[in-house]
Amino acid sequence: MNTYRLDLVLFFIITLLAEILGTLGGFGSSIFFVSFAQFLYDFKTVLVLTGTLHIFSNVSKLILFRKTIDYKVLLWLGVSSVLLAIVGAYLTSVFSFSYAKIILGLFLTGLSTLLYFAPGFFIPPTKTNSILSGSLAGFLAGFVGTGGAVRGLALTSFNMDKNFFVGTSAAIDFGVDLSRTLIYLDHDFLQAQYLIYIPLLMLAAGLGSYLGKVMLNRINQNLFQRIVLVLIFLTGVSMLVQEVLVRS
Repeated sequence: MNTYRLDLVLFFIITLLAEILGTLGGFGSSIFFVSFAQFLYDFKTVLVLTGTLHIFSNVSKLILFRKTIDYKVLLWLGVSSVLLAIVGAYLTSVFSFSYAKIILGLFLTGLSTLLYFAPGFFIPPTKTNSILSGSLAGFLAGFVGTGGAVRGLALTSFNMDKNFFVGTSAAIDFGVDLSRTLIYLDHDFLQAQYLIYIPLLMLAAGLGSYLGKVMLNRINQNLFQRIVLVLIFLTGVSMLVQEVLVRS
């Protein structure tokens, strides 16, 4: 097997694992995928590949979890997410905020730790809370490539059932990723040599979503919430470590 084919196989395996973890965690595969891809590709390529993966991923989840969507949360959290994702995506073509990932990493580790050790902590799923959390998650998705962990924290604090958590998150994420990916494509973020990755992204998204759903059905609600918080904590730590390595 030549080096090019080996790279494609490795890319598929890592994307598949990211998708399984993203489905199991309920907040999408972008944070795991971005963590891997940023060491191999330039920032704009990472953004467009991540957005494309999420489009395929969310279509798969909407099919698998179509009966478990909280439309009230979807309306307020979803609309604000999409609008701010568009703003964030446009800003990537203007400038980059070098400390965005550090701030996000500290926020994720801090709040996930609080929710893990204080399980009684609860944020009411009000209109205001939904709009604020959706706006932050959407902006970060467009600007730094991932905002699902922020949305995951919000939905966890809303105490949503695990299946409604994943279904609602996927419905919100679909609008966010479709809007930002169209902007990335319009700004020529996807170069011709990376078109071969599209079928791999599609296959990994469908298979990973299915395997994630099978695993999700085997765990209880309490364990699910703890898994989500641990994954979010590791996400924050990963972002901080990566930024330290990049700057060293």
